[in-house]
Amino acid sequence: MPIKFDTVIIRFGGEIGIKSEWTRKSYENLILKNIRKTLTFHNVSFKKTLQYPGRIYIKTETPIEAAQKLIKVFGISSVSPALETTSNLEDIEKKSLELAKEKLSENSKFAVRCRRVGSHPYTSMDVCRKVGQAILDKLANLKVKVDLENPDLEVQIEIREEKAYIYSEILHGPGGFPLGSQPKLVCLLSGGIDSPVACWLVMRRGAPTTPIYFDNYPFTDETTLKRAIRVAEKLAEWAISYPMKLYIVPHGPNLIEIREKCPERLTCVICKRMMYRIAEEIARREKAEGIVTGDSIGEQASQTLWNLKVLDEAARQFPVYRPLIGFDKVETENLARKIGTYEISIQRAKACEAVPKRPATKASLKSVHEAEKALNIEEMIRKSLRNVKILDVSKKKE
Repeated sequence: MPIKFDTVIIRFGGEIGIKSEWTRKSYENLILKNIRKTLTFHNVSFKKTLQYPGRIYIKTETPIEAAQKLIKVFGISSVSPALETTSNLEDIEKKSLELAKEKLSENSKFAVRCRRVGSHPYTSMDVCRKVGQAILDKLANLKVKVDLENPDLEVQIEIREEKAYIYSEILHGPGGFPLGSQPKLVCLLSGGIDSPVACWLVMRRGAPTTPIYFDNYPFTDETTLKRAIRVAEKLAEWAISYPMKLYIVPHGPNLIEIREKCPERLTCVICKRMMYRIAEEIARREKAEGIVTGDSIGEQASQTLWNLKVLDEAARQFPVYRPLIGFDKVETENLARKIGTYEISIQRAKACEAVPKRPATKASLKSVHEAEKALNIEEMIRKSLRNVKILDVSKKKE
């Protein structure tokens, strides 16, 4: 019979451990709350949770499934399916042997690691020696040997007071701060590679996000919209404890008017300024505290430092946050792969056809203000908000 784990060990991100006692406790309590919501959402049953400084132990009949779901909970640095036993050295040896027998094969190399909290009649080194020798003796027919530097298997033993937990696998989580420990933000989400990563990064710092997609139809088509929705759904998998909704703003009519009444080379800058103004109104509705974008210095014509300054002036009530400001494309792509949005973002979708051949890379605020006099900005904002659609992207997949 395969070994049957009964516990999930949950470890917190290192930053949480260095917070003041009150902050650390509040963050750990919030992580526990988010853990329970996540497991309930995925119909993973659990019997009880045990909370200690730096650790949570979850008793469940499906620890492997639970662990796989929990690696998307912010604030968790890693998880391990484990076997619980007593802190009696003979019991630890017995359970460790069960694990070793299942995991080790002929000529395998192994190491035993031990971590203890509390007072015990043995040292951590005593545990490693006794368990290591027992594995060598009982599995002598497999010719296994100890290798502390490059083992094929690490038998990990975590002893806490009267309990001990045996495991060999560590699944890494996102770390960061628990979602909900910071105020909400809205995020401009295009569906491309950059903006989902920017959204995820502020979520990792504890801020729930509400993504906003600006639909530039007829300059784009349904492929672009569908891609953005799929990206938002993927991001929602990281925010089970804070259900996510996607605002879809009909921005095409605004873009038509901008193209008709404003200098062509300023199209992208003025278009983006309109996005900021509309995003501010949505942020106000959502009781958010700022706007997140996927801008990176020089990534596009509208993202030069000169143009970013002009863009920011349009946002009068809320700050604009740019988590990717100093990232290069490779760094952003690597994070997108980790998050799970990369394969969606690179799917073929119609690019915006309103982009001018020679967009301004150094727009002046004076020239932009002069161009915007031709627009009825307040009416454009009102029309956009009247026709906005809100989509629940946190629905459970069948």
